[in-house]
Amino acid sequence: MGFRLPAIRRTSFTGSQASSKVVNVPKGYLAVYVGDKMKRFVIPKSYLNQASFQNLLSQAEEEFGYDHPMGGLTIPCTEGVFLHIRSDILYKVMI
Repeated sequence: MGFRLPAIRRTSFTGSQASSKVVNVPKGYLAVYVGDKMKRFVIPKSYLNQASFQNLLSQAEEEFGYDHPMGGLTIPCTEGVFLHIRSDILYKVMI
């Protein structure tokens, strides 16, 4: 599919010096932004292997290319659709 993840800066926060532009994402996870209000979700990188998430990645590539101004991956769907797909992935992992 040829999809590359945007670079995600990692840092440790020290008190009130934390910048709102810095994205703190634990190792093994990535930040995605979803919906009209660009709600931030931090998801496991293992989601990238799921077919339903691959479909979202294809849509993101078609709509945004590789320009994701939020600093994380922008997913072009509603929060409801994203939450449904996330639930399906969690369910598949559990069984």
